[in-house]
Amino acid sequence: MKVMKTPPEAFLIFREELEKAKLEKKKLEKEYEAKVKLLNQELSYLKEQVTSQQDMIIRTMDYVSKLETDLHEFQIKVAGDQKKSKHSSH
Repeated sequence: MKVMKTPPEAFLIFREELEKAKLEKKKLEKEYEAKVKLLNQELSYLKEQVTSQQDMIIRTMDYVSKLETDLHEFQIKVAGDQKKSKHSSH
């Protein structure tokens, strides 16, 4: 049986290509992780913005509701005052 002292050239080329592929894979994994991290940061920022806008809408609707109630009460008071003034003038 004959033992080879040096591996065949095809094996050396394959091993070199495999090492390049591993390095490229690591590089792509790092790029992917960086992009995912950035997207998660942007998503978090957008969630914060949406929450703030929802809070502002809720406060606005509460204020509008209060104004409607105040306006209705004011209209009732004005109508009552008008009736009083008509009765008191006679």
